[in-house]
Amino acid sequence: MDLGIKGKRALVCASSKGLGRGCAEALAEAGVDLVMNARGAEALAETAARLRDAHGVEVTEVAADITSDAGRAEVLAAAGTLDILVTNAGGPPPGMWHDWERDDFVAALDANMLTPIALMKALLPGMMERGWGRVVNITSQSVKSPIPVLGLSNAARAGLTGYVAGTARQVAPSGVVINNLLPGIHATDRAVSLDTGVSQAQGISLDDARTQREATIPARRYGTAEEFGQTCAFMCSVHAGFMIGQNILLDGGAVNTTM
Repeated sequence: MDLGIKGKRALVCASSKGLGRGCAEALAEAGVDLVMNARGAEALAETAARLRDAHGVEVTEVAADITSDAGRAEVLAAAGTLDILVTNAGGPPPGMWHDWERDDFVAALDANMLTPIALMKALLPGMMERGWGRVVNITSQSVKSPIPVLGLSNAARAGLTGYVAGTARQVAPSGVVINNLLPGIHATDRAVSLDTGVSQAQGISLDDARTQREATIPARRYGTAEEFGQTCAFMCSVHAGFMIGQNILLDGGAVNTTM
């Protein structure tokens, strides 16, 4: 399928690896020029070079902390005019309700709610003026079904979801489409981190921890960054113009709900 976005320009956050990299690669395959951001310069440079070579698109890389004011300003200055925004950030650490203090919540909100909002506020006016834009926020299946040990993530991502619900409908008349993409467990570093915690808590091997988690997923496997990226690319395409303010689950059926 031709996604109709060849020659568009996209900012993909946290795109040196994992789900962000999957999104960047799928957009590059569709002919989209990229602005890639991550904190680790070495991994970012390696991924950017690979996408340039594989797909022949323009790739601008900015190693910076997008959750800081200075880092965000650096990325936006390098990005210039953008048609597509994919927000993404690593999830807060797991724990229990009594483990978290105010500073823990502030950090989670900064990374997983306030940074995406700041990026949208910076970029939506230009998209609206030009009459076309796409925003995909990578959130979590926990928005639909809260995960007890991920209370920090539950709170921050639910806040972003509420913001998007109203904002998406306000900018839609200008041709700007905002949606959220909700991953379940995917084969990324985040999955390794979560499975490591389970293996240590239960005294089992990492492989056994993964097998145990896979058994709870109707698809009986973890998702891949590649299929996640392709879903993101479709949501950024010309074919998604009637999809407004939606929360799209990509979780192998893990969330058991009819709506």
